[in-house]
Amino acid sequence: MESPLSILLLGLTILPIVFHQSLAIKTTFNVLELGAKSDGKLDSTFALSEAWSRACASTKPSTIYVPRGRFLLKTLRFKGPCNNKAITFSIDGTLLAPSDYNAIGNAGNWLLFDEVDGVTIRGGILDGQGAALWACKKSRKNCPTGATTLGISKSKNIEIRGLTSVNSQMFHIVMNGCQNVRLGGVKILASRESPNTDGIHVQLSTGVTILNSNIATGDDCVSVGPGTTNLWIENVFCGPGHGISIGSLGKDYEEAGVQNVTVTSVVFKDTQNGVRIKTWGRPSKGFVRNVVFARAIMNNVKNPIVIDQNYCPNNKNCPGQVSGVRINDVTYRDIEGTSATEVAVKLECSKAYPCRGIRLQNVHLSYKNRPAQSSCTNAAGSVSGLIETSSCML
Repeated sequence: MESPLSILLLGLTILPIVFHQSLAIKTTFNVLELGAKSDGKLDSTFALSEAWSRACASTKPSTIYVPRGRFLLKTLRFKGPCNNKAITFSIDGTLLAPSDYNAIGNAGNWLLFDEVDGVTIRGGILDGQGAALWACKKSRKNCPTGATTLGISKSKNIEIRGLTSVNSQMFHIVMNGCQNVRLGGVKILASRESPNTDGIHVQLSTGVTILNSNIATGDDCVSVGPGTTNLWIENVFCGPGHGISIGSLGKDYEEAGVQNVTVTSVVFKDTQNGVRIKTWGRPSKGFVRNVVFARAIMNNVKNPIVIDQNYCPNNKNCPGQVSGVRINDVTYRDIEGTSATEVAVKLECSKAYPCRGIRLQNVHLSYKNRPAQSSCTNAAGSVSGLIETSSCML
């Protein structure tokens, strides 16, 4: 039989372990336990906000858990910095925006992560319920601008994995002023008629990686804004949508440039554009350089390869001017498939600052079972490899 002293010593040994495990358990915050309702009708905004407050205040890695169900949320701002750099949103359910688009329509962002470091968003569905706002805009009524579904601002070391965003009012996911962001297995869905519903938008950010994702929307699948550097996009399916676009750039005279962008192993189906660079037709200090578009498959794409430096919507604030954005060192390599129009390669560069270092390597684009055409203005570069598309660069 154990002596009373040995039993006491054993108990003192086990107590710290049990106490430590209880602390570990408390670093997971289930939103149901904080008052969230999973019926999609009652407001769960406070519960999510409280979960974030607790996770952010914790000095230990923390998880915010959203179980199965539909959770109605108004606008939320997840503000940093936090006391730890390992907060995970584990979402098994659906986060639901209000059906009345006016509730969040002028907020800018529905869900915003601001100045955070080391946040992971895993799984789940974000439903922006944007169809009613799209209809309002189509009818040309007095409508709010609409909210971005998920904004990541001035943050770093972010991972978004296995997330689905549907029917955003405006952009689905936006990275603004961020460092080291990785998106993988993301699905984005919206009607091809939905206005300004860019899938993923990146600006003023460095070290963003987008992998293994499927985007179907009414605007650009991925749009790249000023100040983007070291962007990697790989294994993305785009369609419907307006393609993968750098720009529009050059709207402002004092504007940061875009450089070191790679887009590879991508598929476009029934899109307006494939790979595009678009700049305003007016003076700017902006630039685009060191860009590679590689291993792209085009299926019935209207404009598979396009540079448009004459962008001037509604002919306002730019008629008669030329783009100041300088485009240099852009490579199109191993691009094949079918164009929905006869001219598959359209390079319309600035007459003040012609495009330099444009390289077409192994481009195979056809229109109605014959080689597609190309059109170039103020574009200089080289053509190499097997080119089935007629070349306009000498």
